[in-house]
Parts: sequence; C-alpha cells; structure tokens
Amino acid sequence: MLKRQFFLFICSIYCCIGAAQQKSLPIGVFDSGTGGLTVLEAMLSLDAFNNETGAPGPDGKPDFAREYFQYLADQANMPYGNYAGEKKTKLLQEHVIKNMDFLLQSKYEALKGNQMVPQRKQGVKMLVLACNTATAFALNEVKEHVAQTGYTAPTIGVINAGVKAALEYQVSHPGTVGIFATAGTVASNGYPRTLQEMAKSKGMTAPLVVSQGGHGLADAIDRDFSFFDEQAKSFRKEYRGPSISNASWKIDTALLLQYNFKKDANKLLCEYDDKGNCLDMQLNDPENYVRYHLVSLLEKMKAEQISVPMNTLILGCTHYPFMRDTIRTVLNELYNFKQGDHYRYRSVLSPHVELIDPAIETAKEAYVALRSLKLENDAQSLNDIFFITIPNKTLSEVQLQEDGWFTYAYKYGRREGENKKYVNFVQFDNRNISDATYGRIQLTLPYVYKRIVQSRN
Repeated sequence: MLKRQFFLFICSIYCCIGAAQQKSLPIGVFDSGTGGLTVLEAMLSLDAFNNETGAPGPDGKPDFAREYFQYLADQANMPYGNYAGEKKTKLLQEHVIKNMDFLLQSKYEALKGNQMVPQRKQGVKMLVLACNTATAFALNEVKEHVAQTGYTAPTIGVINAGVKAALEYQVSHPGTVGIFATAGTVASNGYPRTLQEMAKSKGMTAPLVVSQGGHGLADAIDRDFSFFDEQAKSFRKEYRGPSISNASWKIDTALLLQYNFKKDANKLLCEYDDKGNCLDMQLNDPENYVRYHLVSLLEKMKAEQISVPMNTLILGCTHYPFMRDTIRTVLNELYNFKQGDHYRYRSVLSPHVELIDPAIETAKEAYVALRSLKLENDAQSLNDIFFITIPNKTLSEVQLQEDGWFTYAYKYGRREGENKKYVNFVQFDNRNISDATYGRIQLTLPYVYKRIVQSRN
C-alpha cells in the first residue's frame, strides 16, 4: 500500500513538472507569409479579459502580457491561395503539417554563412493557424496529426472567429455578407459553410453571402515576383495577375473608370503597340489589386441581381487588414460612383460596410483556450523568435526565379508524398524580408514590430 502511494506521489510530481514546463513554452503562430502578423498584433494588443479571473472585460493589462511567441511564415511555399486552383490541396496540407511539426519540435537548422547548422529551440504549447486558406483546407488534418503524434497543443483557426464577428454584426444590421479572401479559401467554401452552420446553431437565418477570390492581392502584399515587382518599369512576361488577356482574371476595359487604377510610380504596366495604344495591362501595386477585386465583387452582385446591399465584408485573408484603409476608401468611392444620373453600385452596396477582421476574435478564442486548459505562462518569459521558410537550394531539382524564390511552375508542379525537404527554416532578416515590408509592419503593427526588434537583440 505504501509503495503504491509513493508511486502515485512520484507520478504527481512528474505531472506537475511536465505541466509547468508546458505552461512556460511559447505560443506558435503560423501563416503562409507575413499576413499572420496581423493576428499576432491582435494577440499582443488584446485587453478583453481580466487577467486575474479570466472574466470578460478589460483590466488595463494586455491579456497575453506574460506570453511569448514563435511566428512562422511559409514564404517559400506561398501563396497558399493558388494550390486549390492548381489541384494541389494535398500538397498544401503536406506543407501545413510540416510547418506544424517545425513549431512543435525543438530542433531546426539555421543558415550560417552558406551552411545550415543544427540549432535547438523550444516547442510550442498552442498552435494558431493565422491563415484562412490553411484553416480551410488543413485545420482538421492538423488536429488529427497533433493527436496522433502525442502532442497536447490545442489548435486554433481563424474562420470560425471571423464568422462569429460577422454574425454578431448581422443581428442588428441584416444585409449581404461579402467574403473577400484568397481564391483558395473561396474555393474551399469554408466561410459560407461555417456561416450557415453557426447561424443555425444560434437560431438565426443565415445571411446572403457573396464571395470574391482576391487573386494576387496577398501575393502583392508579400511582394511575390509573379504578381508584383517594385523594380519593374515595363510589361513583364513572369506576371500572373489580372490582365486584359487573362481569361480567368480579366481586366474589363469597359470598367476602367470604376477600377480607377493608380498609374503613378509604375503601379500599372501597359503593353503598347507602335502607335502608343495600350494593348494589355498588368497590376503592379497592392492598391490596384484591391480596386480590381472590389469592382469585380460588386459587378458580380449586379449580374446575379442581388437585391440586398452588402453591409459586411469579412477580410478572409490575414494579409488584407494591411489594406484596410485602402479597402474602405475604395468602397466609399464605389458607393459614390455615378454614371449619368444614377449611382451604379448603391443597389448592391450599403453606405457603411463593416469590415470584419477575424484576428481579434481569433485572439479572444486563443486566450479562452489558454485559460481553460490552464496553460497561462507564470514563469519568466523569453524572447520571441520569428521564422521564415526559404528554398532549399541544395535540392538538385529546385528551380528558382531571378529573385531567389521558387518559380511558379516548380512551386505548384511538385507532388505530395515525395518526402522531400523543399525548404529551410531561418529567422527573419533583411535578406528574406524586404525593407518595404518592415516599413509596413512598423507603421501598421507596432506591437509586432517592437517584438521583432527585441528578438534580434
């Protein structure tokens, strides 16, 4: 009897030690690029709960004040939104699982000079999929993988959080809900399906939904060479965004007044004939992508004769909040766009459109999970680490474009199940993150920018 009691006592000690060690681990936040930093910003700035009791309501203290983070941007394999169109969703799921394994495990390789050197880090205690496309196509697979591999890290996705916020607004402001997301997220039908399910669970009538896949926008924000080249001064053969000649993402020349594309500083590139006429055009700035897609969304509503104006727009990609001010400006322009004696879009567009950023609700959901599982950190916090994937140039088959990243054909031509090491995991630096991107982060995400700076010290 005494032996059994002693055994149970020892087990309880080890359990307590294990629980304490897990509580002191960082939180993992993941996205296909830098867009997920908007979710991290929401977490770092969140004050929606009492830190002592966990009860809803601010207490003047950041809710995640004692936590630290590992952020991972899968820049080498992004944009995730194109995998569905290329019929490579299994490959996408494989990328996501590999990234989750990296965050959960304690070993990785760092680039030192021209060599990859083994390094150690801590695993994470929670996974936050700050990527709508990854959530749409791989959330369940991630949860199953985590359970099968014996980890106990809870996994949080962004789609449910965005839907919850949209429905809360719809209770008192019924209207059409717009989904502005990557083409992959739209193809997954994740948002409309979740809106239907959550509305039913709340006893609500599901709102009318219209979706627009923002082909190229997240890519342009992260300066993907196939969609945006800030050095370009003329028409580019590598370009894969909307154009007059792109059958799938066609710029309609009859809508040029509505698009109101910005042309300064090579933001719009044209191919001219010998008489100076523009035969084709390419978007070369994130703002012009916003303009193209919002006009396309409203034109779709008119073509489908949707009679309930859109008054809610879910920013269904974590990159899009970077363009929040631009999105609001363009919506206001379009609401006031007049043709002859009538306003072209007022039948489908409300004067005020509530922009739903799922990041805030995701941060709240993560905090509630942290409290309910008793995973709050009560030890001394360490520095955050910001990781990014880069192409593994030692892989003999790898194909790179002139900016050093995978070519489009190679990126989406790979097959799942080949168990190849396509990428290396390295920390943020000025070689893999542009100065323009750092500037955008500093301007729009002050809490994150401060953590990035501190992580380098």
